[in-house]
Order: sequence, then C-alpha cells, then structure tokens
Amino acid sequence: MIHAISRRVISSNFVASCHMRYLSTAVPSTMKAAVIRETGDANVMKVESSFPTPELKAGQVIVKNEYAGINFIDTYHRKGLYPRDLPFVGGQEGGGTVAAVSDEAAAEGIKVGDRVAYSILGTYCQYSAVPAAKLLSVPDGVGLDVATSCVVQGLTAHYLTSTCHADLIKEGEWMLIHGVGGGTCQWAAQMAKLRGYKVIGTCSKGKESHAEKLGCDELIVLDEVPGTSYEDYESLDIVERVMEVTDGVGCKAIIDGIGKSTVDISINSLAHRGIFISFGNASGAVPAFPVLRLIAKSGYVTRPKLLDYTTSRAELLSRSDEIFGWLKDGKLSVSVDTTFSLEQAAEGHLYLEAGKSKGKVLYKID
Repeated sequence: MIHAISRRVISSNFVASCHMRYLSTAVPSTMKAAVIRETGDANVMKVESSFPTPELKAGQVIVKNEYAGINFIDTYHRKGLYPRDLPFVGGQEGGGTVAAVSDEAAAEGIKVGDRVAYSILGTYCQYSAVPAAKLLSVPDGVGLDVATSCVVQGLTAHYLTSTCHADLIKEGEWMLIHGVGGGTCQWAAQMAKLRGYKVIGTCSKGKESHAEKLGCDELIVLDEVPGTSYEDYESLDIVERVMEVTDGVGCKAIIDGIGKSTVDISINSLAHRGIFISFGNASGAVPAFPVLRLIAKSGYVTRPKLLDYTTSRAELLSRSDEIFGWLKDGKLSVSVDTTFSLEQAAEGHLYLEAGKSKGKVLYKID
C-alpha cells in the first residue's frame, strides 16, 4: 500500500512538473529590481541584483518585463505621500512577454510568448506575477514601449475624459486641461478632442512646440519656473484668459494633475455646474478647502483614481480596446520621451520630477 501511494504521488508530481515545463520558459529564482527600503528622495531607490522572483500562483502568469512605465504616482509612493509597506519594488506599469502560465490562465487562452501590458504594484523589475484578469493583450502593430505607456497614463486619460466628469460636459463645450505638454494630459487633450469637446490646454514655453501638435482649440503658454521645466502658473492670468476664450462662460470640466499651484485657477475657471477633476499632485498636494467655495457656480469636485474606473475585467478591456483602436487607426499619437535603464532608477525619477518630459518616460529592462 505504501509503495502504491508513493508511485501515485511520484506519477502525479512528474505529470505536474512536465505540464509546468510546457507552460513556462526558464524563470530564475532571483532577479534585478529597483527596491525602496525607506521613503525619501530618488536616491533611496536602489537596484538590487538578487531580489526574490515572485512565485507563480493560481490564476497568474509570470511576465518577463521589457519596459516599466515611470509615473508621478510612483514618486508619491517613494516619498511616502501614498504609504506602502516597506520594502517594496517601485512602479505599477509594465509590459513584456509571458514567461510562465498557471493552469487557470492557460484555460483562458494565455500562452508563453504572448505580448502583454498590465498594471500592478511592483513593476521596476525583471519579472512580475500578474493576475490573468489584469493582462492586456498587445495587438500587432503596437510596440511594447507604446503599449506599456498606455496602461496607467492612457487608461487614466481615458476615464478622465469619458466617465469621471459624470456627463456634466457635452460635445461642443469647453474643457480645461492643465499640463498638456507631457504625461497623462498629453493623452487627455487628444481624447477630449476625439470626444468632441473644445479644449483649452496649458503648457510651458519649453513644451509649446510639442503641445501644438495635440489639437487644442486654445493653448495657454506659460513661463517656466526658474531651474525647472514646470509651468509658472503665476506668469499669466489664466482665469482671465479662460473667460475670454469661452465668452465669459468658463469650462464645464477641468482636468488638473498639477495640484497645489492650480487649485484656485481651476475652481475659478469653472462654468456653472461644472466639475473640477483633481487627479494629481505634481506641484504638491491640494490643500483642504471649504466646500462653500463651490457655491458661486454650484460646482462639483472629484478626486478619482484609476482603480475605481477599472473595477471589472469588462471595464478594463472596454477602455484598453478603444485606446488600442485609436492607436492603430492613427487617431492617437503617443510620444515616448526618454528611456532609462533600470540601473538608472533614481535618474528616471529625477527627470520626471524636474518636469523635463515631453512624453512618456520608461525604464528599459534587460
């Protein structure tokens, strides 16, 4: 009896082992990763060469990353503004090829070698364990660098321009988008135009030539803050200009990822029953303000996040399918500004925080 049981166990393990070899390529036990063990400036992020590779669990795949996106939210995690348990691997946007597949993922048709992009926490590394439900299949004709760029910035711009405004803006009405010279709002400006809104964009003088290509109906060009590439939002009376452009009506929706420097401008630029969408803190967190400030125009305010606008697999795919469709049809232009190696982890964050980017900033992962 003991020998019979042993034979069955050995046989079962052998079959499972063969099956896993069929569903995977060689995945090492350790990997290279940019790790944060204490919060602080960009230099607290250290690249470690023997960080444990995540284990494949039920319903997951292992992705061998070729790119990881660098986003402002990554700097908020690194600084501790958005707390996370220490230590952690930075990033939340990746793209690469599938290296190993669980039985559950294989049943959904996912195969080793598939090109995918995704968003989970911890992507500044060579390998990521990703739930199959989080994967976006990258269509032919779309590069992995562009696809990786789509995941956080593209999906964020999509919900900001399609859903987050709660239909308080209609086709032909004005939308103000701050910082269209790069990042998420470069996507948002184009998507807003695709949806039929009239768009006022703000940008710095150093990014004017790039912003001019986005199709904004009006571009407000600002001086740069000395020593940075950021817009100086005090160099021009933006509210006055917005009211001139809109014939005194104001904007029905305002997309603001700048934060502290623009909150007053945004609220004062609203149209009656318009909505102020505050989604970022590039200049610092938005300070608390009394809700009574909104009474002048019966305004609305929301502070959204991407996870609440991709709550199901169906919602995630509906957004990504539209984005990839626009890309394939040439209706949406994505600019990859700069690519850093993972060994340059700190430099990538410093570049983004200095406001230098005119498009997506990525890590190339070997």
